[in-house]
Amino acid sequence: MRIGIVNDTPMMVEVLRRVIAETGRHELIWIARDGEEAVQMCAWQLPDVVLMDLLMPRMDGVEATRRIMQDTPCPILVVTSDMGTSAGKIYEALGCGALDATQTPALIGAAGKRDAAALIEKIDNLGRLPPEAVAPPPRPKAAAVVAHAAPVDGVVPLVAVGASAGGPAALAMVLKAVPREFAGAMVIVQHIDEAFAPGMAEWLQQQCLLKVRLAAEGDQPRRGEVLLAGSNKHLVLKGGDTLGYASGSPSDVYRPSVDMFFHSVVKHWPGRAIGVLLTGMGRDGAAGLKALRDSGCHTIAQDQKSCAVYGMPKAAVALNAAVEVLPVTGIAARLQAILTATI
Repeated sequence: MRIGIVNDTPMMVEVLRRVIAETGRHELIWIARDGEEAVQMCAWQLPDVVLMDLLMPRMDGVEATRRIMQDTPCPILVVTSDMGTSAGKIYEALGCGALDATQTPALIGAAGKRDAAALIEKIDNLGRLPPEAVAPPPRPKAAAVVAHAAPVDGVVPLVAVGASAGGPAALAMVLKAVPREFAGAMVIVQHIDEAFAPGMAEWLQQQCLLKVRLAAEGDQPRRGEVLLAGSNKHLVLKGGDTLGYASGSPSDVYRPSVDMFFHSVVKHWPGRAIGVLLTGMGRDGAAGLKALRDSGCHTIAQDQKSCAVYGMPKAAVALNAAVEVLPVTGIAARLQAILTATI
């Protein structure tokens, strides 16, 4: 793959250059010293992946990410040497469309080798993503569907949400508009590395009135609570209303997978459910949203205008998986209206 580096520290640039060169299968095509130059370089020669630093002169990595995703969309991986103090900016960049974030490897030592391996794994995963701007995929074979003829008495309605690139900002907008008396439970699968999941849960907690926490093995969704997938394993319903994590395959591009979670809701959730698919690159969640709709669940996809990356919702619309296509600012009110009208 062709890679662009955006970093104003010569030593960090050299570390990244060496890691890329050692793979023997990736090519460094340019280096930008600040965000403004990165925007120009992407317009000149679009890479397959951009390795984006955050703290730079003239234009920081957050604004550069926003501009690139607006003008010349491509996969962006945030690579920073200071995960702790940069946490706020990491989530801002993810909200602007960056796909993931990781630590800049050290020059030497076991930690450096570990971080270098993690960096290459993330680059390889991004390289396996299908292009966002593609023709609608062929209609998949129908998944086995469990009919939801009648919700079980006393089971809280479930709002199942999937998101990827641009998801943090979209989720924040939805959660800010959710009232304290929200009538359902919410479970979110966001494509994000497990190292960043605790920080994201804390950040989302600051955006809303409901309790937000990471989903743990054996959790049961509860009314007025938001559970966030917190592992590189797949969050799924393992039976009835009980959540758990499944390993899946090492070759899985999406970990955690929105499709796997949505299909588990179809198979196991004993009550009423609503599926929501937000901004993201690729197609994860589209087939699962279709399965939810086919089982009688109400389904919502984010509209193109409000998406940072119109990939996953676009694929869902192509499959006729969405009952409604809404701007992100209208999703919370619609959810509350549906839930209060049907419980």
